[in-house]
Amino acid sequence: MKIIISLLVMIVGVACSSEPTITKDMLDGGTLFDPSIYKPESYLISKAIPNPTLEQARKPVIIACHGYTATTFEWDELRTWAAGRTDFLLSQVLLGGHGRSYEEFKKSSWHDWQSAIMDEYDRLEKAGYQNISLLGSSTSGALLLELVASGYFANRLIPRNVLLVDPIVIPSDKTLSLIKVFGPMLGYVETDQSAAEDKVYYRFRPQETLQELQSLLTIVRKDLEKGIQLPPNCNLKVYKSSKDSSADPVSAVLIYKGVSAANGVPIAVEFVESDLHVYTRLNLRSNVTAKDRINQIATFTDIAARTLR
Repeated sequence: MKIIISLLVMIVGVACSSEPTITKDMLDGGTLFDPSIYKPESYLISKAIPNPTLEQARKPVIIACHGYTATTFEWDELRTWAAGRTDFLLSQVLLGGHGRSYEEFKKSSWHDWQSAIMDEYDRLEKAGYQNISLLGSSTSGALLLELVASGYFANRLIPRNVLLVDPIVIPSDKTLSLIKVFGPMLGYVETDQSAAEDKVYYRFRPQETLQELQSLLTIVRKDLEKGIQLPPNCNLKVYKSSKDSSADPVSAVLIYKGVSAANGVPIAVEFVESDLHVYTRLNLRSNVTAKDRINQIATFTDIAARTLR
């Protein structure tokens, strides 16, 4: 009952306008774009090194994928941390429909979001890269799990690792389950974030995309109930914040119970003492603690180590 009441309050608050008030200083406005759109070679290895040497093709590549409403900005700190390293390559993917205008985002489906990941994976495989790992935060965790469950890798190069930071399977905000009923009345939901974050995250979430998110999570939950088996020689690890306002920590438990390795070894799950969602992204956040920075570096270090095994 409390959930329904809170959602009705939200509806009353925005029902007077079906479209949000967007300024040109917001990512939503269509004047700001993710930089990977106009300079893809600075973000995608397939564009930076389309014809790798044999040595380059053998080097591990991490495809880093961001969450719902986010941009490549979400993994910029990993790139900064890894600057100067030559033992692995980093490819930052912009999910389909993201990093553009509110209208472009509104029209996108979860299949569109996922297609950008597949496009980069296919380009890298066709170019001859032999060692690819997938790294996903938040909603990209669900997108990557769906790729595995759907059999996408059955006739392709198998990823060495699937690494998930704060993957969402069960939302912390349970009102998402009611979005198909109340979404058309809502029109959109506004996010409480800073003006600086408005430039790299959508401030407004169209109800159409919230419905797409709910549909994706429903599919992934059903896949986990049936059981998802990783391809041979593919490892999976979940890094999960213990207190998360977006992805309920039980998401990690469901993944642990629902995913199995081909050799029967349990997947790895690490609960991190943090109250941040996607705790590996600290830039533009307020009140970042020393512990937050320790958590971030420890996870970056572990991601790199697993990629290099």
